Amino acid sequence: MIIAETMERRAREFVDRYNAVHEQISRVIVGHDDIIHGVLTCLFVGGHCLLEGVPGLGKTLLVRTLAKTLNLDFNRVQFTPDLMPADILGTNMVMETPDGKRFFEFQKGPIFTQICLADEINRATPKTQSAMLETMQEAAVTAAGKRYRLTPPFFVMATQNPIEQEGTYPLPEAQLDRFFFKLVVGYSTRKDLAAIIDRTTRGETVEPAKVMDGPEIIQWQELVREVILAEHVRDYVVRLTLATHPNGTFALPVTNQYIRWGTSPRAAQTLALASKVRALLDGRYNVSFEDVRRVYLPAMRHRVILNFEAQAEGIEPDKVLLELLEKVPEKAE
Repeated sequence: MIIAETMERRAREFVDRYNAVHEQISRVIVGHDDIIHGVLTCLFVGGHCLLEGVPGLGKTLLVRTLAKTLNLDFNRVQFTPDLMPADILGTNMVMETPDGKRFFEFQKGPIFTQICLADEINRATPKTQSAMLETMQEAAVTAAGKRYRLTPPFFVMATQNPIEQEGTYPLPEAQLDRFFFKLVVGYSTRKDLAAIIDRTTRGETVEPAKVMDGPEIIQWQELVREVILAEHVRDYVVRLTLATHPNGTFALPVTNQYIRWGTSPRAAQTLALASKVRALLDGRYNVSFEDVRRVYLPAMRHRVILNFEAQAEGIEPDKVLLELLEKVPEKAE
């Protein structure tokens, strides 16, 4: 009973602190509530986030606002075709002592931060994109045989434009898989667009207050992992993941028709962790089937690879995944 009461109290505290961060972001960002929730979910599980949308929808502003709301170090890297790995990670520089002796000293790059905005990440070459793999997976940088740990909590928030493909390099599957969520930023509604005009054309500047720091974020990340994932809900997560594997035991007709490669175990981990955040926000410390369904698309859409037939018919991953979500039963038959 004492343990249950403690979890309930901590869940209420989490909701209060989560809402405090959300409120500060909403002072700057109009609408896009699902996107804000998705970014904050990544924050409280320690995952990285990929924001996709056409220019001018506020993707970069959202990440900047999040950084201002949190008392964390923040760096922005504008990805361009001529960007090199050393421009992100850092490099050894020749230094000279007062008595004339020379030595190498590692100069840290902009990745040595806590929130890194990788703006237009698909504009850099694959060689430069691959420089992010170690940092995203292990929160570390290896240079000249020496390993440097990054200060926790560490997040990569990346943006990309899905329309302009000239001079861009699609992210490799190995890197896409390391993003916790892929969030698709859509257009603003009529009401939201009117509010944006009012906020941005009057000469007024809204600055969000800092409401959370690194140690507190780590504390909530630990709480998320304590949320209970019952065996029958865990099995639902497993079957949803296996349903994306063509010709597998749990594959559906739509899987075999349109999917070339299914999702990795990271997809199941993502579903489980993101569902735990949704449960906490609902004041519960056990995951429900509905929690899993609510995080399914952003957790999976960048992890499935469609085949030629799907591409020829203009089928998007979301359409295939929604059909899987509809047809995979909550309880195993």
